[in-house]
Amino acid sequence: MDNAADQNVEANPEEFYRSPTTTPEADPWALALEDIDLATGSIFQAQKHHEYFKRLRQENPVHYHDKNPEIGPYWSLTRYEDIMAVDSDFERFSSEPSIALYDEVLGEERAPMFIAMDPPKHNEQRGAVTPAVGPVRLKDLDKLIRERTVEVLDELPVGTPFNWVDKVSIELTTRMLATLFDFPFEDRRKLTYWSEVITTPPILMGLTIEERLNHLGECLQTFTSLFHERKFEGNESQDFISLLANNPATADMNGVELLGNLMLLIVGGNDTTRNSMSAGVMFMHDNPAEFQKVKDNEALIPSAVSEIIRYQTPLSYMRRTAKEDVEIGGKQIKKGDKIAMWYASGNRDESFFEDADKFIIDRANVRRHMAFGFGIHRCMGNRVAEAQLRIVWEEILKRFERLEVVGEPERVEHSFVHGIKDMQVIAHPRQ
Repeated sequence: MDNAADQNVEANPEEFYRSPTTTPEADPWALALEDIDLATGSIFQAQKHHEYFKRLRQENPVHYHDKNPEIGPYWSLTRYEDIMAVDSDFERFSSEPSIALYDEVLGEERAPMFIAMDPPKHNEQRGAVTPAVGPVRLKDLDKLIRERTVEVLDELPVGTPFNWVDKVSIELTTRMLATLFDFPFEDRRKLTYWSEVITTPPILMGLTIEERLNHLGECLQTFTSLFHERKFEGNESQDFISLLANNPATADMNGVELLGNLMLLIVGGNDTTRNSMSAGVMFMHDNPAEFQKVKDNEALIPSAVSEIIRYQTPLSYMRRTAKEDVEIGGKQIKKGDKIAMWYASGNRDESFFEDADKFIIDRANVRRHMAFGFGIHRCMGNRVAEAQLRIVWEEILKRFERLEVVGEPERVEHSFVHGIKDMQVIAHPRQ
């Protein structure tokens, strides 16, 4: 979000966050197509976005909207094949300057991060930190993930409601983040808070713009200190900070560039896994026949994990910017135009997933969901995320007959992060 947008948010928050036409109360099938603004967080919070996507896939799969004064004009891709084609084509579609429709700006500067870069710089910086979540490291992490999952699940109250998001999803993903950064374990919840500060408009957290910048400044100061402490010859540690500090491609990184990459790694490790971990419990509660399949055959857990990720799609979209004039679906897209690739829509595309709106843990093409993206920008931590989700379900089945969701979960008002803030659950022990 840029400074002008921030000022408008504070001046008139109601008008800023709610499009005059695209609202949870509106009928998605009755609005004029040009009035549909998918970058409206409230329709995701109310779970109304799927009907908007369904209409666009049927009537206008390459959709243009130019009435959002804070974002400016942007295209939306809603069909699986179009999204995959653009996501895989870094030659014609750039990830710079941002992967979100709002450009992230810190003070007067943009915040560069390697996911929002093109080759060769993207490849150099991504390559520096990939060993932290690579196959060799994953073997070591697997045992640690299980130990922590056991510890957290064994401490849960039984028979009384508790917030699953806070006690399980946030706690487990935050512990993993602390490991990946080798961050002081007692301060691990700072990572979660900074992640929320990064992804949430300040007004929705009760923060002013200055307070948000102060929190990000604390984040940068903390990590800069760790960065310099770990920059020394012979440091073979595989944590993110040591890898960044000792790779020639990233060792001179400082200031906003360091913060930008830290923001990427924190958010990537926090929001996606955490929200899939919460959503999975809700989906199994809502679909007891699917939960019974897993109880009857635990070999289905990896497939169930993929279906949970498809059905939730924790990051709703990624943005690209056209590097040249190009035609998609008969529409003429100009060089410099913003394009939102709506993974949340592609993952419900009926032409690719049979009964796409149903939660089916053993569907034939379950691993072909697009929640991790495609091509050179595919989520590099996807195997760690899958391992965390697989192990949590293996340990749930050992302990609980079922997890009962009581009341309606409270979701975040956001069109980028598709998340759950509070979900009350009663754990029923296995008989």
